[in-house]
Amino acid sequence: MSLTNELVLWTHEQKCLKAVESLVKNGFRAVYCLTPQEVCDCIVLEAAEAASVGFGGSMSIVGLGVESRLREQGKEILNHADPALSRAEKMDVMRRQLTCDLFLTGTNALTISGELINIDATGNRVAAMFFGPHKVIVVAGRNKLVDGSVQDAIQRVKNWATPPNAKRLNFKTPCASTGFCSDCNSPDRLCRVTSIIDRKPRFTDVVVLVVNADLGF
Repeated sequence: MSLTNELVLWTHEQKCLKAVESLVKNGFRAVYCLTPQEVCDCIVLEAAEAASVGFGGSMSIVGLGVESRLREQGKEILNHADPALSRAEKMDVMRRQLTCDLFLTGTNALTISGELINIDATGNRVAAMFFGPHKVIVVAGRNKLVDGSVQDAIQRVKNWATPPNAKRLNFKTPCASTGFCSDCNSPDRLCRVTSIIDRKPRFTDVVVLVVNADLGF
């Protein structure tokens, strides 16, 4: 590894560690992971007693490849992104995710001060993040860190997360064509439900894994 890469990794590490420190102060369980493999191993360990595992549609989670490992362990996988599901079946899976043993998701943004900011089109993902599942694991790549306010984090979501997601889902929004948020009123608008989790929800075990790697959008 070159000196430049070492220093870049070190700089990201300091920001990740600061976010972990802030998350702990805000009541979350938070762990710093150096690599995606460490994240995957941690999820498998945390899932030991879970019979059902819900997936929130996160590209960060998809990139880990953890679903196959959990499936091999006999877990019931609740993933509404399965292309074999009908619309009615997808809705049923999303509702079941709200009461699963373990819910896995990424986050659209994480402030250095320990706040999780997310924007949904339907709201199923953000709802499951703070109430319902027995345990929630949130994976935050270093690219999701925001050294600023909640409003800065919201702008990060709208400018860097929503456009590629809209394009991925083939939604007919202006941002899917231009790559820029125009605060549209499109029927396909993704930005409909904004969630700010600034302290650990009272009755939900939330684990945030902050990883020194770019994951998702």
